[in-house]
Amino acid sequence: MSIMQRDEALLPRDGAGEVSPEGAAWLASAAPYPRSTLALWEARPGAPVVLPCGSAFDVVNVPAVFGRRMLDRLWGEGAGSGPVAHHRGRVLLFATPGTAHRLPALLDWEEWAGVPPFLCHGTGDAVTVPGLARPEHPAAPRWLVAPDTRRPWLPGPDVLLWACVRAARDTAPADRRLSIFPPADQDAKVYDVSRRR
Repeated sequence: MSIMQRDEALLPRDGAGEVSPEGAAWLASAAPYPRSTLALWEARPGAPVVLPCGSAFDVVNVPAVFGRRMLDRLWGEGAGSGPVAHHRGRVLLFATPGTAHRLPALLDWEEWAGVPPFLCHGTGDAVTVPGLARPEHPAAPRWLVAPDTRRPWLPGPDVLLWACVRAARDTAPADRRLSIFPPADQDAKVYDVSRRR
């Protein structure tokens, strides 16, 4: 499977991925000049825009395949996700402000193996956000989960840590599965105390 085919599997189908007017207002609220951003989108609904992170949202930027695994965990076993975009072979997960600072610290503290390197965009950073309408060009940035409310639910660092660990655990070889428990001591003496009188 080529990289383009793999990335196309992540793309929304049948008109999905279009931003509602409330979602557009939320995205524009992150811009220094929200009215200008909305005016640009009114004239060109498919135009991507660069928005600053840290006030309305932070963004966790992961490789596309790993991002899809995280989304599968978030939607299949967890609370779901906030808005999610696909851009240049990567998945952008929109998160609560402060996540960009806290999530890497949690991953370093726990020393989780198998989590690929990713980028966290927070205060002082900016990201390219897809336009409101689904673009015609397949390589253009697009929404996988488009913002549809004025105040979308955004996952925090704890939820994204859980999804990262679950996604990494599922891809680790059987002999190197991730666990929060230390490996068992194979030379330990075990006594059955359940039959004591």
